[in-house]
Amino acid sequence: MTRVGRDFGDTMQKEAVPPVSADVVFTSSRFPNYKIGANNQIVEVKEDPKVLSMKEVVARETAQLLEQQKRLSVRDLASKFEKGLAAAAKLSDEAKLREAASLEKHVLLKKLRDALEALRGRVAGKNKEDVEEAIAMVEALAVQLTQREGELIQEKAEVKKLASFLKQASEDAKKLVDEERAFARAEIEKAREAVQRVEEALQEHERISRASGQQDIDELMKEVQEARRIKMLHQPSKVMDMEQELLALRLQLVEKSKHSLVLQKELAMNKRSEENMYELDGTEALGSYLRICPCSERALELSECSFQWYRLSSEAGKKELISGATKSVYAPEPFDVGRILHAEIISDGQMTTVATTGPIDPAPGLGNYVEALVRRHDIEFNVVIVQMNGLDHSSQSIHVLHIGKMRMKLHKGKTTMTKEYYSTSMQLCGVRGGGNAAAQAAFWQAKVGLSFVLAFESERERNAAIMLARRFAFDCNIMLAGPDDRAAPAT
Repeated sequence: MTRVGRDFGDTMQKEAVPPVSADVVFTSSRFPNYKIGANNQIVEVKEDPKVLSMKEVVARETAQLLEQQKRLSVRDLASKFEKGLAAAAKLSDEAKLREAASLEKHVLLKKLRDALEALRGRVAGKNKEDVEEAIAMVEALAVQLTQREGELIQEKAEVKKLASFLKQASEDAKKLVDEERAFARAEIEKAREAVQRVEEALQEHERISRASGQQDIDELMKEVQEARRIKMLHQPSKVMDMEQELLALRLQLVEKSKHSLVLQKELAMNKRSEENMYELDGTEALGSYLRICPCSERALELSECSFQWYRLSSEAGKKELISGATKSVYAPEPFDVGRILHAEIISDGQMTTVATTGPIDPAPGLGNYVEALVRRHDIEFNVVIVQMNGLDHSSQSIHVLHIGKMRMKLHKGKTTMTKEYYSTSMQLCGVRGGGNAAAQAAFWQAKVGLSFVLAFESERERNAAIMLARRFAFDCNIMLAGPDDRAAPAT
């Protein structure tokens, strides 16, 4: 075994310790905490779990800031960012201190390794093996120190990144606070201007109200005085006499107007009779009947002629065929109101036409009568069956025609002739032909293969029944009309 001399300390100080390299980086101010275990192995001592690393502290603070960001106001957020910036600066200073300490650690490890290298050259045997193990331990410590420095360098970069982020966020927050403050000032100025304008408008309105109020009072006083003067001049008896005279004049005017219309129609009929061989006889209104009569010696007998009646719209003048109206007598029905009736007479191959002087007039009071019937629960009419399926009906007994909102029913006592709901196959219209009783008769096809000709008690009952049935059918989205009619009226 080689003996170590007393001059070992001086020799190590002079020869074994070289100058420290300039590129050495130290990141801690203290020597690594470790101890030697079994078989001379280095065992790291676990740090106190209560002491958090710098990376964990930064991550926790960042998470708390991000969590509270939504709940903070702009001013509080700016304050938080400034505190975070100060904390980041503090962490940066701590990192610099750790770098200086790490530099000291590298210097010590370098010196220790050089001393052990110098010692290994001077000893032999077991001591030399111990020195080599010590060198290996020092190298392992250097590797661990280098790894720790890499982690600290990464943490330093993250701290710098966080510091720059917090600095930018703080600047943005300050800018936002300034913008909000400027916007608030502008809004306050606008509000002050608006309040000032409102106050000026109120003052102007009050001034105008005072002036106009006095003027209105003066005008009202003048009107009251004028009214009193008129009341003094016109006594109630005189006013009533004037009203009675006006009412009488209005009634006379209405009578003169009716008489003028009758004269105009007669004049038109006379003009046509001079030109035509046939003319229409009868009142041109609902509830009556029209008859074709010869008015010239050249006219043939009606039995030797054929007839066809048409409807003409007063607006478009379009001619519509009235199916089944092929007799010299025709009784207008509610569908003809407001239309001109036109008849063609064919005799010896020649055709002559006659027409009403104007549209067919409605029956007086029929509309009000129908409205009164609509409000009743049950609407029934007494009828006599004249024909059934085109054949004369032998019995002349009275039946009852019930017109409901959903269906029509014909019965006699407890015996029901037919009961049908409104449908597209149902038809209802006035009898198109016949004698003087045509204005009181109606044609009703309850369904395909079953039809009736019904005689009512009066022309008013017949027309009211047709109008009611068509109104209820229209409510059921059914257009109830006669054979080949294009449409039925909505009422």
